Amino acid sequence: MAVPHVPLHLTGHVVLDDDHETGEVFVRDGRLHLTRPAPQVGAVRRLEGWVIPGLVDVHSHLGLGPDGGVDLETATEQAIADRDSGVLLVRDAGSPLDTRPLQRRADLPRLVRAAQHIARPKRYLRGFAVELDDVAALPGAVRAQARAGDGWVKIVGDWIDRDLGAGADLAPLWPADMLVEAVAAAHAEAARITVHTFAAEAVDDLLAAGVDCIEHGTGVTSDQAHTLAARGVPVTPTLLQIERFAAIADQAEGKYPVYARRMRALHARRFEQVRMLFDAGVPLLVGTDAGGSIGHGRIAQECALLVAAGIPAAEVVAFASWRARRFLGFGNLADGAAADLVVYPDDPRLDIGVLAHPTAVVLRGQVVAGTAVE
Repeated sequence: MAVPHVPLHLTGHVVLDDDHETGEVFVRDGRLHLTRPAPQVGAVRRLEGWVIPGLVDVHSHLGLGPDGGVDLETATEQAIADRDSGVLLVRDAGSPLDTRPLQRRADLPRLVRAAQHIARPKRYLRGFAVELDDVAALPGAVRAQARAGDGWVKIVGDWIDRDLGAGADLAPLWPADMLVEAVAAAHAEAARITVHTFAAEAVDDLLAAGVDCIEHGTGVTSDQAHTLAARGVPVTPTLLQIERFAAIADQAEGKYPVYARRMRALHARRFEQVRMLFDAGVPLLVGTDAGGSIGHGRIAQECALLVAAGIPAAEVVAFASWRARRFLGFGNLADGAAADLVVYPDDPRLDIGVLAHPTAVVLRGQVVAGTAVE
């Protein structure tokens, strides 16, 4: 339960972005102040520790469960789990539920919606996506989902092609010309387009079409990575999801052995892949892929996996916080910005495990979670 909305004085180490830190900040009426406001009449609550901008889960699925869409009450519980983990901004990467009511809740994370996935019949998880029988319908579907969302559209770029029988493997869903038209349609609606892709085969066409973001990226080659880096196109590695690839391969082995081998290979080199992307200069984002088979509120575990892959903790914290805020258009925590902050007992840039133990989660200037909740 949230405490009464009182002014806050946060002291210790306040990290605003890569280049700016301060010893104290003030919060009044939901806004951040870098200098002390006019004298306050009444109580001021003090919090001390390591303070960073709220975490961002850029690949989450509010309103989605293992079997497809869930009800709004369940989606609200998912959002609360994210919030309590320190995630104060979510880019929902596709959901069959209309989650706009969540955006009206001041006690829930800020939400940027990509409306619903776009895929082809039998080429994605059942019940998750808008499924197109005709590939030529892709640009129109992108336009519709851009208008239904908040500046993002999510398409499925590759998936297992079961029509190939025992030889089934990951394969692209869309021809190159349709991807070009689809990206143009998104951009004409002032929306950006992100793409689910596991394999390498779809990536060249996606790059040629000008997509704005890659989800998973387990098959991106070194040459493709350098192109992504040169264009500033980020990848969201979703390592919690990639951890499941070995189990997926085991389930597929009897019927789809080629696909099973591919998934095992992607799983085996998952950490090497992420390091390659990082070393190539590809901007990385942090997303849990929560909503299907993965529970919400696991941002700290996703960050820990990125560190286990060899990414410095300080970089991972930046990817999961202020850099992601800028990428989604929410800017830096500057004077007068909305006060979305997380307080920790120690510096998570030195020990990524600290992210699992927030002292206080401050959303819209109010303490909503953490051990400091009264």
